[in-house]
Amino acid sequence: MSVQERAASVSSPSQLASNARTGGRILVDQLLLHGAEIGFCVPGESYLEVLNALFDVRDRFKLVNARHEAGATNMAEAYGKLTGKPGICMVTRGPGACHAAVGVHTAFQDSTPMILLVGQIARDTRDREAFQEIDYRQMFGPVAKWAAEIETTSRIPEYIARAFQVATSGRPGPVVLGLPEDMLAEESDAGDAKPYVTAQAAADPAQMQHVRELLAQAERPLLIVGGSGWNDQACRDIVAFAEASGIPAACSFRRQDIFDNASGNYIGDLSTSVAPSLTKRVKEADLLLVVGARLGEITTQAYRIIESPTPKPKLIHVYPDPDEIGRVYVPDIALVASPSAFAAAARSLQSLNAGKWQAWREAARNDYLETIKIPATSFPLDMGKAISDLANALPDDFVVTVDAGNFSGWAHRFIRYARPGRQLGPTSGAMGYSVPAAVAASIADPKRTVVSFVGDGGFLMSGQEIGTAMQHGGRPIVLLFNNRMYGTIRMHQEREFPERVSGTELVNPDFVGFARSFGCHAERVEKTADFMPAFERAVNSGKAAVLELMTDPEQISTRTTISALRAAKRP
Repeated sequence: MSVQERAASVSSPSQLASNARTGGRILVDQLLLHGAEIGFCVPGESYLEVLNALFDVRDRFKLVNARHEAGATNMAEAYGKLTGKPGICMVTRGPGACHAAVGVHTAFQDSTPMILLVGQIARDTRDREAFQEIDYRQMFGPVAKWAAEIETTSRIPEYIARAFQVATSGRPGPVVLGLPEDMLAEESDAGDAKPYVTAQAAADPAQMQHVRELLAQAERPLLIVGGSGWNDQACRDIVAFAEASGIPAACSFRRQDIFDNASGNYIGDLSTSVAPSLTKRVKEADLLLVVGARLGEITTQAYRIIESPTPKPKLIHVYPDPDEIGRVYVPDIALVASPSAFAAAARSLQSLNAGKWQAWREAARNDYLETIKIPATSFPLDMGKAISDLANALPDDFVVTVDAGNFSGWAHRFIRYARPGRQLGPTSGAMGYSVPAAVAASIADPKRTVVSFVGDGGFLMSGQEIGTAMQHGGRPIVLLFNNRMYGTIRMHQEREFPERVSGTELVNPDFVGFARSFGCHAERVEKTADFMPAFERAVNSGKAAVLELMTDPEQISTRTTISALRAAKRP
């Protein structure tokens, strides 16, 4: 729907002058005007007026009721990642807001556009510790781009317009708005806002020429792409630039879908299970061209492979927020631009000498190809082989969602990404993300193949959201990696305190029975040869599915074992 059509679909200001609306109705009209088509929620009495108004527009706005507020915010965050539009979430006051906070934190660290609407106590009961009272400005201030409360009904259009603008402009992120219940019940003849227009910085031509000059001087340049704000065209543009220029490219943590992994210029991802050969390449580079990535702790391996504040290699940092550039690393060129603006400008740069870096690029690419070779195992279920087979079978437009945990290395290492395929995972490292994210992605486009990678611990935090998928027509396929432990913490435990296992073992339920109780397709897989037939049955079931994968507890990550960790610590 165009901007003009969206604006025409709600009441005009002249109509409002004689037809006052409740605050709840005004708010819903603004959501429609700004192009929102779906929202995720756990219902609450504090925003009944909004729920009531949504009933009348159910043909234009799909309301997905999740089983837990953390699930609802993770769904909204995933939707924002997938579409670039703000994910809309609605929760009730107090406990609902507290549960929702994890999704807001993820959206903040992952730079994802999201708007969280939180019911609030009546205005005349403030500061009495009323039922479920919390000051949302203080609570969400550190983890939101903007946290506010709408105190005047007539200003709802103003606040909602600003929320969309803030969530999508510059470095995207979450906005939290408190909605006092009595404010929502009041009537006002306030007029509607105009549909929002995202504001982004363009690439300065003079600086682009400076970028070209610095690249021309480099002997071992390396492109690192990451962050949010990439659309499919921008991804094509940055690949075209790298290939034309001959620059090797790596992706930051959980952003592998930015750069086509099949390209001869792709050399891997700077993730929690990063290949040692890639960290070596970063250290050897004499120029880093960083586009869209913050250069955070995971990407820089706890700020060790790139020195702070003055990196040894020359640094060109391209980022949409000027406050982020120079925050940790002082660049040689600071370029404030959105990834899409820079990628388009870079593609138009005068051609560089692509042959100059051929040996450097090919060696780095060969390093990467070595890292995706399947490790040997005697365990009945060979996860490297299984996930490699899955990668070959996925359609071009698949979506993979990834939870926190060492099992995620199988998705990072053996799935090959390229747009329109997508990888959605929390760079914040939040457990419980993958299942709700997969549910949201599948509900948004039920025709798309959506695969969730989640551990047994993470599934038990949000696995009930498969019920949301069954209710609303989603059909994600959940790959549940069951090794009966919190694997990442166990790995750290064995590395630092071998054989002193404390707090990381899990006693699990019957996951297959659990999934089937929701009406899902579900199977347990224990052998490599059984994996792809089970996956195909899950796809053909036409509904949400859970495949419980009985994985090797000894294989604590894709690159090491418990025995190896213990042996390394022995004198």
